[in-house]
Amino acid sequence: MAHAERRPGARMAAVTALALCAPVLVGAPAGADEAPAEDVPVVGHRVETPPVHADEGGDADDPAIWVNPRHAARSLVLGTAKEDGMYVYDLGGRVLQHVPAPDAPGEGDSVGRLNNVNVLYDVEVDDEETDLAVVSDRGTDQLRVYEIDPSAATRGRAPLTEITDPDAAPFIFSADQEEVNEAFTAYGLAAWTEDDDAFAVVSKSDGARLALLELDEDDGAVGYEHAAEIDLPTSFELPDGTTWEPCTDPGELPVVEGMVVDEERDLLYAAYEQVGILRMPTDLSEEPVLVDTVREFGIPSRYDAATDECVEGEDPGFGGSLLSADVEGLALYRADDGEGYLLASSQGSDAFVVYDRDPGTGNAPVGSFRVGTREDTVVHTDGIEVLNVPLGRFRGGLFVSQDGENGPEEIGEDGEVREQTNFKFTRWEDIAAAFEPALTVDTDGWHPRD
Repeated sequence: MAHAERRPGARMAAVTALALCAPVLVGAPAGADEAPAEDVPVVGHRVETPPVHADEGGDADDPAIWVNPRHAARSLVLGTAKEDGMYVYDLGGRVLQHVPAPDAPGEGDSVGRLNNVNVLYDVEVDDEETDLAVVSDRGTDQLRVYEIDPSAATRGRAPLTEITDPDAAPFIFSADQEEVNEAFTAYGLAAWTEDDDAFAVVSKSDGARLALLELDEDDGAVGYEHAAEIDLPTSFELPDGTTWEPCTDPGELPVVEGMVVDEERDLLYAAYEQVGILRMPTDLSEEPVLVDTVREFGIPSRYDAATDECVEGEDPGFGGSLLSADVEGLALYRADDGEGYLLASSQGSDAFVVYDRDPGTGNAPVGSFRVGTREDTVVHTDGIEVLNVPLGRFRGGLFVSQDGENGPEEIGEDGEVREQTNFKFTRWEDIAAAFEPALTVDTDGWHPRD
């Protein structure tokens, strides 16, 4: 991987910190003519992974799809499980590898907690083009980087090997280990390549902040350097002239987790969980645009310590109609000539919202759908991923969603229901057919290795 002084996108500014004012809301509230979430179509998933269990430290969170260059049907899905590390699945949902979370660096320190994962293709490592899995480690406030071995994947063997440079992987948001232990650490992640360079934007847990990192390789190990940071707005001017702040726990700020980059346009989309979806340049040099808002946007609310919940007042009607807090995972279905869709996980309504990928339309809303079967509907979703490339039985592309409450219920030895999460695999053509008119299915127009 060649190291360069330039930063991503043609508009990169030499910034290290940038406080942003309230973003601009584009157009009318999204989905004004859309049916409520209760009426959206339910699309059946075709494959699901084995569950991970909370009583064993497992909590499925975020997926990524890796395309095998030698045999597309031997492609992989990577899924983080927080303190249970990360799992590698084949397209049948079978586990090929379990990557444990890193140990605590010292007694009393936080253990590793693998939160979000992205895949990068053809990155130069030790003078060879290598595919990488980049993961945010919430427990240690670092990025972790894993090499993906196509030969091992094709043979059904463990394909990941960690190549994080231990001497060049600084804390992302913390000044020292004591701050790491306070858990205001790396959270959401979006990684991408531009020419010969690789970048990542990482969000801070419990804090409205993003950091831009540039990956840097040395003798086969990958570290990273800070390039920029921004603080996101925490209050918003409403159409009636008043100011609104989303309700959070005392001392905390609204947060971003789900993020995705449109490399063709140098644009970053960020799911501001209690607010809506933000759009900004990948170099973080301009204030964000608020593409859509959650239904709860603008509703006055206060934190009630007795119930540990936010108590809402009267709805002034300024919020959107498709998203319900929290907004979680984001993904891009990429078609030819920059066409396609932006997808968002609306965790509060157990639905997935589809937008036009073109920012020239204001990322106009297209509609919503759900995933599941009569016995097991996907709910409380965190991370999602989608890809247009034909992959084995997923000939029109693959959509992967985390299921925050996998069914059917499983009873433990103590007689209590065991909390379990997993990932569901859905054919894109099934999702496309659920819309009227049908969504685009384009398996030839874009490929992640192009």
